[in-house]
Amino acid sequence: MTQLLKIQLVNTIPHPPARKDDAHKGDCGRALIVAGSRGMSGAACLAGKGALRGGAGLVTMAVPDGILDIVATYEPSYLTCGLPDDEQGRLARSASEPLAEVLARQSAVAIGPGLGQSASLLDLVTSFYTSISVPAVFDADALNLLAKRPYVLKRAVDRPARILTPHVGEFARLTGLEIETIQANRQQHAAEFAKANRVIVVLKGKNTVITDGVRVALNSTGNCGMATGGTGDILTGILVALLAQGMQPFEAAQLGVHLHGLAGDLAAGELSNHGLIASDLLRFIGPAWCEVCG
Repeated sequence: MTQLLKIQLVNTIPHPPARKDDAHKGDCGRALIVAGSRGMSGAACLAGKGALRGGAGLVTMAVPDGILDIVATYEPSYLTCGLPDDEQGRLARSASEPLAEVLARQSAVAIGPGLGQSASLLDLVTSFYTSISVPAVFDADALNLLAKRPYVLKRAVDRPARILTPHVGEFARLTGLEIETIQANRQQHAAEFAKANRVIVVLKGKNTVITDGVRVALNSTGNCGMATGGTGDILTGILVALLAQGMQPFEAAQLGVHLHGLAGDLAAGELSNHGLIASDLLRFIGPAWCEVCG
């Protein structure tokens, strides 16, 4: 508890990224999302549209070739990049080189939604964790892969910011702690992990914890209707969009979580907690922006 008491509790919501009246798409950031596999194309689609609604000027979806047409058809506003896939429809080892070429042109990157698990993906994710030269979000399967090589987290301490967005189960795998232990003191465990690994942790759940190990913010938006598959993918998209627009990582994480939860609250107000599905959130991100920018 002593360590937690030394951490600054942040209560104010950051200002949205500035946007000039004469801005063009290149001014608003280039966001790349590496996501999807056979049977999990929806995760990529939701993350991509979340990034568009989050305000990124250009969004590129890097997905396995086998789901490229599905992802491209879902939303015409983002770009797509097909990458080599394996027999199970996941990114293959040979995807590494073309992916590196696409990465070189981006302002921020997100990796993880719907990727799946394989030895090739383990190598790809852990390699890019240490080598990506722009701010990056790691979510979902990317976190489960990093949990298999936790020493990799220490290798990126001097790189641009990494935002990790685990739910409590993923955080348990990353830390080796029991879920009950984490839940008993979410702020402390998230802050200690963030400080030790020099990352931003977004520990999802009721009153999501956002921390860089020095500051802690507790999110007040969101509801139980958001406990449905795909909502986390949309959050990943929003976060990478805010990073691409130049926000500082802690502030981007705090604003992104607030905006995501607010969209969920607006959606539940119209559709109910029970009837809410992830894709409903997408059409309420705009109204949520209106309230935030008010």
